[in-house]
Amino acid sequence: MTIRRSTVEQIFGTLKYWTGPANFPGGTLRRASTGITLLALAYNLKRIIEMFGVAETWQAMTMAGS
Repeated sequence: MTIRRSTVEQIFGTLKYWTGPANFPGGTLRRASTGITLLALAYNLKRIIEMFGVAETWQAMTMAGS
């Protein structure tokens, strides 16, 4: 439980840091869901770029789109 808590808490801590002192974006459940989805996408893209670099990430994204 300690390992799980530390790995999950880090992600939400980062997202809270990105959004600032305000709560997660939203108001209604639909808007909050959209906001969290976009934040998760940005978080994952940032991690992929850090792991593989911009050029390899861009190449993989363009290959997946074709």
